[in-house]
Amino acid sequence: MKSLYVKFVVITIGIMILSSIFAFLISNTYYQQKLKPYNDKKVTKIAQSITAFTDEYPNIDLKEYLEHISSIGYQIYLVDNFGEEAFFGAPFRDKSLSVSTQEHVLNGNINHGILHFPQETFVTGFFANELKNTIGVPLEYNGRNYALFIRPDIKLLFNEMHLLFGWLLTLTIMLSMFMVVFSTKYLVKPISKLTMATKSLANGDFNVELNTARHDELGELSQSFLRMVRKLEQMDDMRKEFISNISHDIQSPLSNIKGYTNLLENRSMSKEERTQYVSIINGEIRRLSTLTKQLLLLASLDRNEEIMKKNPFNVGQQIKEVVRNYQWVISEKSIMLSYSLPDMEIIGDPSLLNNVWDNLLSNAIKYNKANGSIEISIEKRGEWIFITFKDTGIGLNNAVIERIFDRFYRADTARTRTVEGTGLGLSIVWTIVKLHNGHINVKSIEKEGTTFIVELPVN
Repeated sequence: MKSLYVKFVVITIGIMILSSIFAFLISNTYYQQKLKPYNDKKVTKIAQSITAFTDEYPNIDLKEYLEHISSIGYQIYLVDNFGEEAFFGAPFRDKSLSVSTQEHVLNGNINHGILHFPQETFVTGFFANELKNTIGVPLEYNGRNYALFIRPDIKLLFNEMHLLFGWLLTLTIMLSMFMVVFSTKYLVKPISKLTMATKSLANGDFNVELNTARHDELGELSQSFLRMVRKLEQMDDMRKEFISNISHDIQSPLSNIKGYTNLLENRSMSKEERTQYVSIINGEIRRLSTLTKQLLLLASLDRNEEIMKKNPFNVGQQIKEVVRNYQWVISEKSIMLSYSLPDMEIIGDPSLLNNVWDNLLSNAIKYNKANGSIEISIEKRGEWIFITFKDTGIGLNNAVIERIFDRFYRADTARTRTVEGTGLGLSIVWTIVKLHNGHINVKSIEKEGTTFIVELPVN
């Protein structure tokens, strides 16, 4: 397969050649339609002025006069009605001329040989050094009829210009090809580097460097590629962290279950100890069950399966139901809960969105202070609704906020030790909100509290 460099060079040179051909065809059309009649008319006037001069001065030496005319840039052919002929000036390349044409001029008519020169001849017909490509006019001198055929001596008049334009065209083509070869190398070089960077990335090497100082499409492509590399590197780190976390979160309860199961084999254990150990085992089983359910839900959301079942429902009533389910926990922690949940109907998946409200409220409770407060509100602005969960809990710093929706991420080790959690809840919340074409924002101040604002379209 040809490289992009070769393709670009070939295509550019091909375009140059095609452009030259089209330009030549257009120039030929202009010559045939405009310049050719103009040249014919101009040379006709010159020929008629020659005959008019001989009429005005009948005593001049005709041959000497015609020699003089030819010396200033004309080719002349003179023939009389007896067939005697004479040539003046540069010789014609083709001296063929039909007898009928000669007789036509001898009979007093004008022959427009330039105008009627074959139409299929290209613009180079203007330079055709042929006797047929002349203007023929009748001339009377000393009682004898002549036919005078004349055309400009192009070689004499434009010989230097021929050379100039020839060299100019040749140098233009050569320099153009030279410039194309080197300019293409400059254009393709960033793409070659990008290809090498792509191969390095495919081998798992995220340490790639590209020139992003360019202010063109290639510079923008390089910047986009580097952003993609950083994102892939981050995702790879998240994948490794995900595997590490899920291994720990599964292995830890399994180890606890195994340990307490071994203790239960001791027959001398009291009934109270046995009950306590069974309760711990059941707690670890519930923890594993919650983890697996959340993993299955995330897997379904990631595959974008048709799990969304959108229906119109009252989001205010749904959140009130979630609040009722947590009422006893709220009372136990002496948390003051206030809410403004007017009836608000939206179109969405009530089952998935119920997970969102459940996670946000449970987090607001778990990470709140004793005798703290929680405020929940719904507000409609145009075609959007804003659901706010505000607590007076431990708060978050900016570094934590940036990663709070990452899977298995927990704010700190203290939280992990003191509060049960899988680190998947907020990741599920973020995914479900995005599936509903919504947004979720976090505002938090350490040791003062956190506010989650969910924005959802009404329809």
